[in-house]
Amino acid sequence: MTTLLLIIIYIAFISLGLPDSMLGAAWPVMQGELGLPLAGAGLVSMIVSGSTIISSLFSGMLIRRMGTGKLTLVSVLMTALALLGYSFSQDYLWLCLIAFPLGLGAGAVDAALNDFVARNFAARHMNWLHSFWGVGATTGPLIMAFMLNQTGRWQMGYRTVAIVQFTLVAILAISLPLWRRFPTPPSPQTATGRGKRQRIRGMTPNLVAFFAYCAVEASTGLWAASFLVEQRGLSSVLAAGGASAYYLGITLGRFLNGFLSSHFDAKNLIRGGQAMILLGISLMFLPLPILSLAGLMIIGLGCAPIYPTLLHETPRRFGAENSANLMGIQMATAYVGLTLMPPLLGLTVDRFGLQLYPFGLLLLALLLTIGTERLNKVLAEQNI
Repeated sequence: MTTLLLIIIYIAFISLGLPDSMLGAAWPVMQGELGLPLAGAGLVSMIVSGSTIISSLFSGMLIRRMGTGKLTLVSVLMTALALLGYSFSQDYLWLCLIAFPLGLGAGAVDAALNDFVARNFAARHMNWLHSFWGVGATTGPLIMAFMLNQTGRWQMGYRTVAIVQFTLVAILAISLPLWRRFPTPPSPQTATGRGKRQRIRGMTPNLVAFFAYCAVEASTGLWAASFLVEQRGLSSVLAAGGASAYYLGITLGRFLNGFLSSHFDAKNLIRGGQAMILLGISLMFLPLPILSLAGLMIIGLGCAPIYPTLLHETPRRFGAENSANLMGIQMATAYVGLTLMPPLLGLTVDRFGLQLYPFGLLLLALLLTIGTERLNKVLAEQNI
């Protein structure tokens, strides 16, 4: 039964990843059809991310009241309805309105499943879980590219993904009894005041790392296709496929890190990932399209171990009794990065040109490195 539940969780993360990468892939077409500036995608992305912040902050309370299974079911239903709404959209205002339930649903299910796996399963499963998110994120642009090629309508891409989400809703409804076999997370009030203060040390650089990582990941994915079209001269269909190379790098990297996590500690996995991100960004500065495509995939490979490793380390670093609440706070902070930085980068490149895209990614990658290295220092002082 445990294996069956893990399979369902993996499927849920595929569906969670599907819509995350579709907006960036479709935007070169949506922008022209709706008569919007390049930075218009940033507002939609900001609304989705802002809504996830709200649901993430309340996720600890919702997990205790509803249980992980019911919360996941309700959240996926919200995302399915939102994607169906996207598929009927004809104007920018409707896109912005539908972004609210999409973000609320995505944030709650993301926090709930990450906390559940961090508390109940080994690090390899957290990496593989996020590898399956990468399967969805890689497939999303491919679905969009296929539908654009076949129908010329980006709405059909969203409709296809909505059907997938409704199928998952049915699976989750049937699987509800499986979730009850696992205990609900302990209340943070069970911790002693002294122990709680000791374990919360290091949260500030930890939150900086979450902010910067998700800013890098989201900014890379949202503007990759536009960069490839405007700066490297690729068609919108090829650029959407190129954006998939980035998410494919994340997917393959997380699958590989599921095995590497048994042989390398969290600190070295994260450092290796950061080095690859910097290498990939360096290739983005070079003018050849093939090097930009390779750079995107290498950035994806570098991103692979960082987020799942930081998440899985939460109970060990800060205490199992704090895990549910801190998971929500960490993910809310991550989504602040998702909310602020992609549109800020979009406004910058809209004003000064997409040639600044790699420079923005480089600054965010350096902030990520500063956060993780400061966290390592604090943890070393506590012998953690």
